[in-house]
Amino acid sequence: MKLNFVEELRWRGMIHNIMPGTEEQLQKEKTTGYIGFDPSADSLHIGNLVPVMLLVHFQRCGHKPVVLVGGATGMVGDPAGKTEERKLLSVEDINYNLECQKNQLMKFLDFEQGENKAEVVNNYDWFKDYNFLNFIRDIGKHITVNYMLTKDSVKKRLETGMSFTEFTYQLVQGYDFYWLYKNKNCKIQLGGSDQWGNIVTGTELIRRKYFTDKGKEAETFALTCPLVTKADGSKFGKSEEGNVWLDPKKTSPYKFYQYWLNISDEDAENFIKFFTLLSKEKIEELSSEHKKAPHLRVLQKALAKNVTIRVHSEDDYNMAVEASQILFGKGTTGTLKKLSEDMLLSVFEGVPQSDVTRTDIEAGVGIIDFLAEKTNIFNSKGEARRMLKDNGVAVNKEKVKDDFQIGTKDLLNDKYILVQKGKKNYFLVKVS
Repeated sequence: MKLNFVEELRWRGMIHNIMPGTEEQLQKEKTTGYIGFDPSADSLHIGNLVPVMLLVHFQRCGHKPVVLVGGATGMVGDPAGKTEERKLLSVEDINYNLECQKNQLMKFLDFEQGENKAEVVNNYDWFKDYNFLNFIRDIGKHITVNYMLTKDSVKKRLETGMSFTEFTYQLVQGYDFYWLYKNKNCKIQLGGSDQWGNIVTGTELIRRKYFTDKGKEAETFALTCPLVTKADGSKFGKSEEGNVWLDPKKTSPYKFYQYWLNISDEDAENFIKFFTLLSKEKIEELSSEHKKAPHLRVLQKALAKNVTIRVHSEDDYNMAVEASQILFGKGTTGTLKKLSEDMLLSVFEGVPQSDVTRTDIEAGVGIIDFLAEKTNIFNSKGEARRMLKDNGVAVNKEKVKDDFQIGTKDLLNDKYILVQKGKKNYFLVKVS
């Protein structure tokens, strides 16, 4: 039995606006639909996962998803949700960003198999040879300035100022929908709720232009999902360092996993519906289990596992879980030695660091001298000696005595030594 796309989104809380007739169209036949992605960065971030998941559900329900990468619109800049005009990118930067984003999208959508396999299009391909005079004659005459001024993305910027370039964005995006309707039989555009104005400009353009050209009505549809916000009012997808990226070089799998693990119970209830493909029954089961023992963070763990594996890999997820154990005292030396340098630095970001030279430890150095003189982890040899006597010092997660010798054998990734003082005080020593 074919899944009902709209029904699936409805129980997940993923519908904000829907044009009349959309559900009937999607139940009637396999339909092609698209979402546009902004090429302003060389990686998607978790805020982009909402439209990505819309396309994932769309494909799972038997429809054909089209990913529109904005090679042309990226040169204009979407004013929706912006308080000021952003810096325009070069064609080279945009193309590089698009390729990176496409590689990330391939983890979510099937671009290879079946009649409804996903497809990527770049609007630069149909805009690059479209000259300005032809565009304003063919397209501009169908949409009035009065109509464009009613859009929230325009109204919010009129007081602070808006360039003609950004003002025309909705026309450019509207033409995308028209081109896809005409050339790919694309009947529905999906997106975030901030895109509703741009999307309906597209449906209006198709209605007016198609009737002018063909003398008959065109059927087009639209659906948007709510913008995701966190229960405490802070911005979803942001950590202390900024965006939470899908690229492991920008946000390590460990930090990515931690972001989901540390969200509130209220957010976990919503996000597990938005960002996983778990069934309604499974989510209800997890929610019930979570309510019985909230401190076990059942929902957060299920969400973090699901999303980390899909964005990164099962190996990355397992390593992130093991790395998390290190900070809570359950990790072993073996676990520590398995961590990559990036993972190690992610786990111990913010802990005090010291630097020593390789020659300082090459011949071996006594643990007391190492702690009190080479690194100043302890203020004095006496303090170091007392803590060692009380079994309160660990090197790379192993307890050591006052006769222990630090040497190159103790290096992690051939350049780090982890010292633990008491239960919670970590120090990372870099050897160069």
